[in-house]
Amino acid sequence: MEILDILLSTILLRPYVFVLLGLYLVAGSLQLGLKRIVAFTILAYFIAFISEYTSTRIGIPYGLYHYTGETHGKELFISNVPFMDSLSYSFLGYFSYSLALLIVSPVTRKGWRFELSHPPWYSKKVLFLSAILFVLQDVLIDPVSLRGSKWFLGQIYYYPVEGIYFGVTLSNFLGWFLVGLVIIYSFQKLDNKMGWTREFAGNALMGPVLYFLNMVFILSVTFYINEYLIGMISLSIFSGLIILTILKVRRALSISAKSLKPIHI
Repeated sequence: MEILDILLSTILLRPYVFVLLGLYLVAGSLQLGLKRIVAFTILAYFIAFISEYTSTRIGIPYGLYHYTGETHGKELFISNVPFMDSLSYSFLGYFSYSLALLIVSPVTRKGWRFELSHPPWYSKKVLFLSAILFVLQDVLIDPVSLRGSKWFLGQIYYYPVEGIYFGVTLSNFLGWFLVGLVIIYSFQKLDNKMGWTREFAGNALMGPVLYFLNMVFILSVTFYINEYLIGMISLSIFSGLIILTILKVRRALSISAKSLKPIHI
């Protein structure tokens, strides 16, 4: 009963994380397939947990930080790390990977569905772009999470030495970039070795849409707690990404419209 109580308490404490997790599993299953998304989730969780475990002890790779223990007894912990924190890397990693694939791949339209034609699953371009998109999420997430006492998250962690980016250390962002690289690279290698590759990737927009929906949620919290400068900086970053994504989708719509035009003889 105690385990069930902790699980229920975890859901009630972080309902938004469970909503994102559910949407991620649906989107990932439709785009990558069930086997691949399960493998991605497991890989991302263990890599994230190791990175958080070592950072809270020796400061690698994010720099030294500590969980306050404020939510002990209210949510599930693995050692000193909240389970949901590490698990969230799976959907944040997938959102980034899916958006990177959309940006670099040919996009085709079939009715209301957008598909990626011959996506470069294992390319270095996708790898590094995914890692960049991954860390860009944290440019917004970490400063807002650090101010958890101002909203329902609570003050769950802190840096012993305050960082220069709204309290967040620059080493934290370097760590996110490296961890993003490791997650995507590990998945690419496993995916290639297991032969799970698909020639086409359906539902190409679901992952990118969830990437931006998550950012909209965090931005709304940012402005709600009156952190306007953080919000404006983040909004400028993600506005550029949204415009790039819209242009890519419009191009696919344009190509589709041209192919449907009747040929007059």
